[in-house]
Amino acid sequence: MGNVPTVAPFGTWRSPISAHFITESAVALKDVAWDGPHLFWVESRPHQQGRHALIETDLAGHVTERLPGHIDIRSRIHECGGGAFALHNQTVYFCNDADQRVYRQTGPNPPEPLTPLDQNQRYADLVVDTFRQRLLAVRETSGHGTRHQVISAIPDSRVNAAEEVLLSGHDFYMAPRLSPDGRYLAFMAWDLPAMPWDSSHLFIAEFQPDSTLSTPIEVAGGLKESVSQPQWSADGQLCFISDQSGWGNLYRWHDGQVHPVTALHADFGEASWAFGLSSYGFLDSGDIIATYSLNGYARLVTINLISREMVHIRHPFTTISQIKVQGNQVAMLAGSDRLPKAVAVYHLDQHKYAIYTREHQSMVDDENIALPEPVEFPNEEGTLSHGFYYAPKNRDYTAPEGEKPPTIMVAHNRPTDQCKPEFSLNTQYWTTRGFAVMEVNYGGSLGYGRAYRQRLAGQWGVVDVNDLSSAGTFLARYGKADLKRLMVRGGYTALAALAFRKVFRSGSVYGGISDLKSILATLPQMQARYLETLVGSFTQYPDRYHDRSPLNYADRINTPILFFHGLDDRMVNPSQTQVLVDRLTELGLGVGHLMFADEGQHFSDPETIARCHEAELFFFARVLGIRLPEHVKTLTVKNWSE
Repeated sequence: MGNVPTVAPFGTWRSPISAHFITESAVALKDVAWDGPHLFWVESRPHQQGRHALIETDLAGHVTERLPGHIDIRSRIHECGGGAFALHNQTVYFCNDADQRVYRQTGPNPPEPLTPLDQNQRYADLVVDTFRQRLLAVRETSGHGTRHQVISAIPDSRVNAAEEVLLSGHDFYMAPRLSPDGRYLAFMAWDLPAMPWDSSHLFIAEFQPDSTLSTPIEVAGGLKESVSQPQWSADGQLCFISDQSGWGNLYRWHDGQVHPVTALHADFGEASWAFGLSSYGFLDSGDIIATYSLNGYARLVTINLISREMVHIRHPFTTISQIKVQGNQVAMLAGSDRLPKAVAVYHLDQHKYAIYTREHQSMVDDENIALPEPVEFPNEEGTLSHGFYYAPKNRDYTAPEGEKPPTIMVAHNRPTDQCKPEFSLNTQYWTTRGFAVMEVNYGGSLGYGRAYRQRLAGQWGVVDVNDLSSAGTFLARYGKADLKRLMVRGGYTALAALAFRKVFRSGSVYGGISDLKSILATLPQMQARYLETLVGSFTQYPDRYHDRSPLNYADRINTPILFFHGLDDRMVNPSQTQVLVDRLTELGLGVGHLMFADEGQHFSDPETIARCHEAELFFFARVLGIRLPEHVKTLTVKNWSE
């Protein structure tokens, strides 16, 4: 006979997942790539302060770290990374985080620099041009408070060789891609105030005999169209993703004409925050293999370019990204709802998947895993918004009959992002303790088409806050949450919800913006005018910036708040948190506040991550009057008596 679950109130269950368990043997998997039959991927390692290591597997299945231990592969362009290495015939070209120089390493030889030491220059989207013995890259140069981007050619020789600017004139560049015969270069570009997922352009230019480029011609894109991920087929057809139909579909450019490849009400691709995104590739047959997202879940398909016939492939994953093809082997980053994200390879001929590594090596018993439940809920505009609900789950416990769970409402930090239905120890940490978790894909989120994403245009701090509140009341109406015990977790959206709505009992805020006006002067260049889309021009709408800044309404906040911020956050200055903490403390509100040195917008140190989880558990339990069954490190909360 099985164990009889103990009856205990939600939130008081003893969990098998400790705060430190979350980061034990953990890594974050990034890019994957092939170099012939050798598969490579990047691991961001919390136990090495978030260092990015390049891992290689050979034909015999040996797994090795390819570069010396002091190398951290990372590009700082846009502060979002990606596209920081390229491979060719066992030579690795890469950007090193410490100095942002481009290096080359061949075989066992030590890395040698290809670009000069210049703290004002950064590189990304490296492409090997074997036709001209050089490397192509997006280069960003900073100075006098601004940054300037070009596509440049770096000689594959010595550090003192002259670097040549191939393309300039646009504010931003991305995805330079060589045609198979080396004759053409395709690339993306966009200009302020646009963000690439709102308005961007795809160009093509021809190489001249002197290795310069002809005047580019525009293939696709425009003021109301976003393009991304250009790739060439082996026979020279240029494919790309465009949302001209209202959804991110695949297209091909051939003989001077654009032809649709897919016409789904679903999204291929992702928002171009980072470099090196890859949602599709070309098989030996010439067919495309691609992933798209439908209601948040990943589909995997093959598509014939000419007939447009689409065949779905069965797979065990809920999320798929970073598709890279070598022959009929398809590498990818794949997540599921029961197991940590993995580097996986699909063998097309055998219809089998092989797992090379996972983000977390320790497993959680199936009977303790809360699975995502897709939720559609009515919003204040009379349409439907989306999210994923995780019910409390612990095989050793059950709640008293009729009790509804305290629920943590999660708002993703970046407005143009999405919560995905994949296994996360961060979520299971709460559900195994008897909390429910609701991840809200509020208006503006990816994966639900262009119109859904543009619901947030001019409405940041309104639509997202409304959706977060509507999700909470919807769950309470159907018995999935206790309306009096709704907590919120996130960045600006979470903070705005606590300031402007009376729905939430408390919350934790990670790197949240408190004053929209003051952040205008500190955002990185790519995001410098992002608020013109999200809020509106400050010149035209100064009242919006005032009215949606929680700092200006601190006296209306009546719930205790826990704040976290990294002192090395280059997106949101830590002063955004400090000034609000000081103000709320003066007003007598319960305020918890932890700042972390050497942490950026996304925390990477295991001790930091564990400390945040324990602090949240202590804080939420105190707010809700929950008696915890375990000892957790206490937290000093201003204006709370011990």
